[in-house]
Amino acid sequence: MPARYVIDKERRLVISTGWGRLSLTDIQAQRDQLLSDPNFDPEYNQLVDATAVTDFEPTSAEIRFLAQRRIFSGTSRRALVGSSPLIYGVARVFQVHHEFSQAPSQVTVFYDMAAALRWLGAEEPSRIAV
Repeated sequence: MPARYVIDKERRLVISTGWGRLSLTDIQAQRDQLLSDPNFDPEYNQLVDATAVTDFEPTSAEIRFLAQRRIFSGTSRRALVGSSPLIYGVARVFQVHHEFSQAPSQVTVFYDMAAALRWLGAEEPSRIAV
């Protein structure tokens, strides 16, 4: 599975990392794993590092499904970072669908990891290996 996460309890942050070609199955498997993790707190913020993702398989309808499936609280901040125009664009589609869901949290899309971390109020996760 080209996706994993780390829960940083100290910073109250879930760091989700993807690489290569991501499918809906990959994303759902990681979400299901996160939801069953006893260390997961839906009040935490989330950093989605998609800078190493090269392709994204889910359709627009599947992106809408993902955006509407709530796993974080409405007060959580979620930063999505994509370094290519394709991945950034897919993340923006997710953001728009999420904003129109029944109970959105705050989702913002970035090209720049440092800007995303500042928005989350977190320091650079240098100790987290990709």
